[in-house]
Amino acid sequence: MAEGAAAARRVAIPLRLARGQVAPLTGGEIVRLHGDTMGTSWSVATVTAPGTDTGRLEAIVTEALDLVIAQMSPWQSGSDISRFNAAEAGAAATLPSEFHHVLQCALRIAAETGGAYDPTLGALVDLWGFGPQPAATLPPAQRDVEKALRACGWQRLTLSPGGILCQPGGLRLDLSSIAKGFAVDLVAARLHAHGFSHVLVEIGGELVGRGVKPDGTPWWVGIDHRGGSSLSLASGIAVALHDIAIATSGIERAVVLDGRRHAHTIDPATGAPAHSDVVRTTVLAPSCMEADAYATAFMVMGAERSLAFAAARHIAAVLIDDVGREHISPTLAAMLE
Repeated sequence: MAEGAAAARRVAIPLRLARGQVAPLTGGEIVRLHGDTMGTSWSVATVTAPGTDTGRLEAIVTEALDLVIAQMSPWQSGSDISRFNAAEAGAAATLPSEFHHVLQCALRIAAETGGAYDPTLGALVDLWGFGPQPAATLPPAQRDVEKALRACGWQRLTLSPGGILCQPGGLRLDLSSIAKGFAVDLVAARLHAHGFSHVLVEIGGELVGRGVKPDGTPWWVGIDHRGGSSLSLASGIAVALHDIAIATSGIERAVVLDGRRHAHTIDPATGAPAHSDVVRTTVLAPSCMEADAYATAFMVMGAERSLAFAAARHIAAVLIDDVGREHISPTLAAMLE
C-alpha cells in the first residue's frame, strides 16, 4: 500500500477535504489486515491506539462480510437471494434490512440509467456462464438468450417500503455488480460503529476511505489506466480517498467464447455481454455501493452517454475507450484542478 502521491502524474482532491482538515487520532498507528472473500481478496488499514486487539478487528470485518454472503451471494444455495430466485411466481419474501437497502439502491440506479444497469439479469448471467453455473465454452443460442431475457427486467419487481419483495415468476436477481461495493461500505460502517473512524477498506479493487492517517494525510489510492483502481500510485491519477469510495469495471476479466472476448457485464438491452466503446470505467461516489453500480452501467452506456449522465448528476468518473483515450467527467476534472 503506497503512502504518498509523489509518483503519480495527477492528484484528485475531494472538495470537502480541500476546505478543511480532519483531526487524526493522536498517537495512533496503522494496523493492516487481509483475507479472502467473495472469490477475491480483502484488505483493511485501520488507525488504532497502540495495543489494540487485532483479533477483535478481524472479527468485525469477517462478520460483516459473512452477512453480505449469507444474504446476497447466488453461490450459496441457502442465501436470501438464492431462495428468492428459486421461489414460485407470486411468492413474497421479507428482505433483511441490508438486502433491502442494496436492492433499493439498485432499482433507483436502474431507473436513473434507463435500464442500462439492471439487477435482475441472473438468468442471463447463468446462461453466459458468468455465475455459479459451470463456465460456458460457446456462446448460448440466440433463442436461449431471448428466453432468458424475457425472464429479466427490473420493472417486473415490486418492492414495498417495508422490504417485502414479490417474485413475478422466473426472475433471478444478480447483485454481483453492487453487493461487493456494499460490503466495502458495511465493513467501514461496522468499524466506525466500534470506534475505528480512520479506515481504508478494499475488496477486489473496490475501496472506501474514511478519516485520515495518523500524520493527518489522507488515504491515497491510484487510478491506473492499465488496471482500474488500486493501491499503487505509480501512474494514472492519485485520489485522496477521504469520505469517498471508488469502484472500477472493465474487460480485464473477459472470457473467450468461440474465439471472441466477452466482458462479464451483460447489456440488458441485448441479453449479451456489453460491447460499447468503453473498456474501463472508474467512478468515485459517496458510497462504494453506488460507485460499483454506476461503473457497471457506464460499461453498457458507452463514453458519450456516460459522460453526459455523469455531468448531469455531478458524478466523478474516468472512462477509457477502446482506442485508449481518456474521458474525464466535469466533477472529476474539478477535483484535479
